[in-house]
Amino acid sequence: MKKKKPTRSQLVKRLDNLFSEYIRRRNAVGEATKCFTCGKKDHWKKLQCGHFQSRKHYATRWDETNCQVQCAACNVFRYGEQYKFGLNLDKEFGDGIAEQLLNLSKNIVKISNADLLDKIEYYKNKIKLLD
Repeated sequence: MKKKKPTRSQLVKRLDNLFSEYIRRRNAVGEATKCFTCGKKDHWKKLQCGHFQSRKHYATRWDETNCQVQCAACNVFRYGEQYKFGLNLDKEFGDGIAEQLLNLSKNIVKISNADLLDKIEYYKNKIKLLD
């Protein structure tokens, strides 16, 4: 029996999951990491991948600077704490990075299924390096 090709939405979901795991684990010490906006420390599995610019913008959806670890309180209940997020981005990565991400998010990008598959493999490999 021939295996079905995954749909575009399945590829996006798979990439989102892998990317989220990578973002939450990349700066972890042991199993613990901290929220980028409030500093709360917790197990990486209990934290979330927060986006400075919304996931609806494909130009920054999988951008490793645009995405940082956030606790549910900051990411969901406080709507991402975008102002604090932007201040912390500028402090961590250099003045003006928040504005650069804002401008980048406005770009219209076309990401093919092949591009999604490449990104999936890329983040699978990056996660393996963390183990």
